[in-house]
Amino acid sequence: MNILVIGSGGREHALCWALLKSPLCQQLYCAPGNGGIEAIAQCVTLDALDHDAVADFCFAKKIGLVVIGPEAPLVAGLVDHLSALGIKAFGPSAKAARLEGSKGFTKDLCAKYQIPTARYGRFQKAADAKAYAVKQALPLVIKADGLAAGKGVIIAESRHEAETAIDDILGGQFGEAGADLVIEEFMHGEEASFFALVDGNTALPLAGAQDHKRVGDGDTGPNTGGMGAYSPASVLDADMQDRVMADIIRPTLAAMKAEGCPYKGVLYAGLMITEEGPKLIEYNARFGDPECQVLMMRLASDIVPALMACIDGGVADMALQWREEAVLTVVMATKGYPGTYEKGSVIKGLDAASQMPDVEIFHAGTQRSRNGEIVAIGGRVLNITASGKTVAEAKERAYAAIDQIQWPQGFCRSDIGWRALK
Repeated sequence: MNILVIGSGGREHALCWALLKSPLCQQLYCAPGNGGIEAIAQCVTLDALDHDAVADFCFAKKIGLVVIGPEAPLVAGLVDHLSALGIKAFGPSAKAARLEGSKGFTKDLCAKYQIPTARYGRFQKAADAKAYAVKQALPLVIKADGLAAGKGVIIAESRHEAETAIDDILGGQFGEAGADLVIEEFMHGEEASFFALVDGNTALPLAGAQDHKRVGDGDTGPNTGGMGAYSPASVLDADMQDRVMADIIRPTLAAMKAEGCPYKGVLYAGLMITEEGPKLIEYNARFGDPECQVLMMRLASDIVPALMACIDGGVADMALQWREEAVLTVVMATKGYPGTYEKGSVIKGLDAASQMPDVEIFHAGTQRSRNGEIVAIGGRVLNITASGKTVAEAKERAYAAIDQIQWPQGFCRSDIGWRALK
């Protein structure tokens, strides 16, 4: 079949890389793609929010499967539009994608169906939010309700920081995403990323992973979209995965079905493993980035039948095989990220780095210039991904590959995988 991937990041590069290995994949397209994806897929110019244009392309190219990478097209209802036209699209409906599109919706769902998560309050007025915040223990987690590209979460260590965050969010710092906000208690424990493939009724857990959200070594500095990840994550052992499925994932599927919006696609639960057990931080309605990169390298099974099972309702009959090796990815970002940064710097040494054993380089914010050079056009730019018998070996290979890359305008954390190595 012909397959179309929607997106332009490292997640989409990893998905294209995995899809291309399937014997079911005949022609692979990606819209819009990036400087690395164009080497393995035909990149096309499509606005994912122009649903008619996407559908017209699917009919013209006889697309048998659309894989939607980022969250915005899901929340905007691209799956609904394509499905109504008989085009198979992997991902949740707009109503189901509210699990990511509205943090308040998810918190209310958890409260109604007793899914373990942090205590919270929802607010539209700054005065009400501040009156609530002043009565809560510090630190506090303050979140814009809607999609904010991974940047709408502030951990307030002081009353002043909490009030500033409230004013910033409700004052328009994140646009429409900040029309509402959620204030949560700060949960203590170890974070982990849990993924499951879902067909509306049944969930199939994927391998566990652990992300690194903070920009600096030692998990310091502001939150980002993710600075690196590894799999497997020791905190998500078999017993903990069973508990997550029983306490969080399956109750969520039942809740969404009861609410009239059954969930299909990949369900990504950001978890805090606390002394009381796993608790939900938030849901995402798509593969994580950069977790997708390590999961795709560890996946030994053909990904296409698994994605199709989510659409057609065959997850209960699916079984996936995973490679025993550990995989670790390091994000290289443009200096200044997650704040302001310059675009257009040239990256060299990628060929040498990619030729190292057990290394894959997934591009994110790149494009190829007219003279063939790879230039950085985003905040998170490259995902240097390596496998090894252990997390330590995978880390050593990834950073050895980074040493081959000449990019003075880029930076990365030096401690990806530190929790596993500790």
